[in-house]
Amino acid sequence: MDRTIAHLDMDAFYASVELRRRPELRGKPVVVCGSGPRAVVTTASYEARQLAGIHSAMPAAVARRRLPDAIYIRPDFDAYRAASREIMRIVHDHAETVQVMGLDEVYLDLTGLYSPKATMRRIATEIRERTALTCSIGIAENRLLAKIASEMAKPAGFVVLTREEALERFTTESPGIIPGIGPKTVERLERAGVRTLADLRARDVEELKAAYGPRIGVWLSRRARFEDSSPVETSREAKSQSVETTFDTDITGLERMTGVVTEQAAELSGRLRAKKLTGRTVRIKVRLDDWTTVTRARTLDEPVNDPETIGTVAVELLRAYDPPRPVRLLGVGVAAFAASAEPAPAEAEDQLSLSV
Repeated sequence: MDRTIAHLDMDAFYASVELRRRPELRGKPVVVCGSGPRAVVTTASYEARQLAGIHSAMPAAVARRRLPDAIYIRPDFDAYRAASREIMRIVHDHAETVQVMGLDEVYLDLTGLYSPKATMRRIATEIRERTALTCSIGIAENRLLAKIASEMAKPAGFVVLTREEALERFTTESPGIIPGIGPKTVERLERAGVRTLADLRARDVEELKAAYGPRIGVWLSRRARFEDSSPVETSREAKSQSVETTFDTDITGLERMTGVVTEQAAELSGRLRAKKLTGRTVRIKVRLDDWTTVTRARTLDEPVNDPETIGTVAVELLRAYDPPRPVRLLGVGVAAFAASAEPAPAEAEDQLSLSV
């Protein structure tokens, strides 16, 4: 391999932290989720996954119907952050080029090390011995393949995957196995007759660019071939900041929505000022009761972070859209920060906000 990239992913992290302090629950179906009507599953133990297919981001109400006898625990993010700090200290003790992706996930660039596999086995062993938690590890020539390999390794496994092996092994799999290709994109590809990765690889890149746009078209073509040149970045510059609210009950009426957006703009302004950030693009996100998600944005001549400007533009965007149905989520964001060379691209897949 020209590069050696590892992806370390903690196993059912939040549930595992709960089981660590409540060992009497081991071997039982455990679901970590909020209790509100719009709450979703944060994570579930492997017993809950196997018994009823409970998975992250599933509505908590659906999980409770499928598995009413499971143990349901409200998330404790202070505990999860503390456990994450333990894990990341161990990782940084053994590797220099590390990119932390969240509380439970990290990429490592091990290029040039004499024995990358031995290094990762030491990390996994030390995590298990010092925290009583387990992780799954994938090693490959790029980040994409490393992440796929770690998924293959779950739970508590270790997989080394080459590009040639992936091309052969996943030929008949859906494009949905590729990180970043979500359900909406899979549906759109299927409507175009693309049902497998082999189908996607067979499409000419110009055809994909015409159908999905130049950037996404090239991205899909490369992903189908498991090509990924993205580096492991030791620091990640924020490209946008946003505030979102998921409502327990759908809301209606522009006046009420305007009030929410104005409050969000004020909160977002406070965050931006605390970090000394200013941005030129103000955007809103609206999710309707049928899960249709709409974004609207406006790029200003000068970067801003004051609540009046952000709030005014956000309200104007909201009123111009005038949501035609009840709304379950509203959000306000600012992007294209002054230090950035260009505006941040729109999200390819919507991120789910956890309501607890």
